[in-house]
Amino acid sequence: MTRTLVLAAALSALIAAPAQAALPKPVKYQNCAALNAVYQHGVAKAGATDKVSRGKPVTTFLVYPDTYRKNTHLDRDKDGVACEKK
Repeated sequence: MTRTLVLAAALSALIAAPAQAALPKPVKYQNCAALNAVYQHGVAKAGATDKVSRGKPVTTFLVYPDTYRKNTHLDRDKDGVACEKK
């Protein structure tokens, strides 16, 4: 049982490491044009509800809470999504 847990933990660490390494480092952007050059549809904090979508579920923005925290000044409608595309 212990051997199985150790193997499972090692395997999950190997799988998670590349995904975490691929994330861009959180950066503060001056404007939405600069942010959208990296994050095409904007960034969001966890649990954000986009006000711009008007009835369509929005799944194109990415949940990057650290990047969102550095760019709250770009979330003009204060819905938890910075620089979302209409």
